[in-house]
Amino acid sequence: MQIQKKNIIRLTVGPILTNCWIYPLGESNNDGSANAAIVDPGGDADKIISALKKESLAPGYILLTHGHFDHIAALTSVVKAFPSCRPEIAIHALDAGYLGPDSYAVHCESIKAAAGDISLIDNFWDSPPPASCLLEDGSIAGPFTVLHVPGHTQGSIALWDKEAGNLFTGDTLFKGAYGRTDLPGGNEKQIFPSLRRLFTLDGAINVFPGHGHTTTIASEADRLANRLAARTSADS
Repeated sequence: MQIQKKNIIRLTVGPILTNCWIYPLGESNNDGSANAAIVDPGGDADKIISALKKESLAPGYILLTHGHFDHIAALTSVVKAFPSCRPEIAIHALDAGYLGPDSYAVHCESIKAAAGDISLIDNFWDSPPPASCLLEDGSIAGPFTVLHVPGHTQGSIALWDKEAGNLFTGDTLFKGAYGRTDLPGGNEKQIFPSLRRLFTLDGAINVFPGHGHTTTIASEADRLANRLAARTSADS
């Protein structure tokens, strides 16, 4: 596989140090800006907005690998900052409940399970807009093919730019680890098949996770091989 280098911008945002990725698309708008995809605007909206404007970028797509609050907290502010763009807001259909005017209760349930109380929500809450596009496995969003990889949440996805060899894995796959499954909607029996699916991809593919450092499919397949083998034995 020939990997194409892009000027991908990584911003570490929010109280849980989420990776927000800005992915230039090379498509020009009427105002001279270039379209970009934003993957997981998880907080610190001003930082995201400043980075976009500095690079003369505007959001054509806001793509959410899943619905947890630390991946969507800046969504509303980013949308408001670019009123003429009307970016496509996309999330898997099974995580759609994390967006829209009735999503507060859904986020409270997740945050309480993760942190013991809902102070994080109440300190940062800004009701998110609903999705404008509900994704399924195999959907196309900009340059990305959607891979449904449930386990961390029911609607967790990976976003794969096949041409460039780049994969955004959210909280399904990290460098040296995989996502937790003990929050509402998580399922340990689902995440292992999801990881195996990712590991069937070309090993040279770049992995851009929801937290931590970038890696490759080959590196993570090697690191997690023993865990997956043990899980296969336990399930058989």
